[in-house]
Amino acid sequence: MPPIFVNWMIAAPEAIFLYIPLMKELGMDWSEIKASTKQELEGLLYGLSQYNKYHQFDGYDDKDISEMAKNKPQIRSDYYKYVELKDEYDIRMGVKRPEKTFNIGNMAK
Repeated sequence: MPPIFVNWMIAAPEAIFLYIPLMKELGMDWSEIKASTKQELEGLLYGLSQYNKYHQFDGYDDKDISEMAKNKPQIRSDYYKYVELKDEYDIRMGVKRPEKTFNIGNMAK
């Protein structure tokens, strides 16, 4: 009979959605996870999620996305979300400046 901890890890969603990603993707060990607050762990997971979204289409261009979207149309909307997120972070990091927009109403005054 497996130990209680093993049964809990098999049955608990936290194992799949919290502990395993922290261990696998961030290289945290069990003692580091237990020593962290829930808020810290949620912040790390959110950061990991944003990182994965930020890099999910690296290396692909519009032509590649159009080709893949022929079989899976959802890819196109995922790609546009990726581009928006990438632009947002590029602006925050100062890599890309926000585009200037002109308001015609202000020019007429």
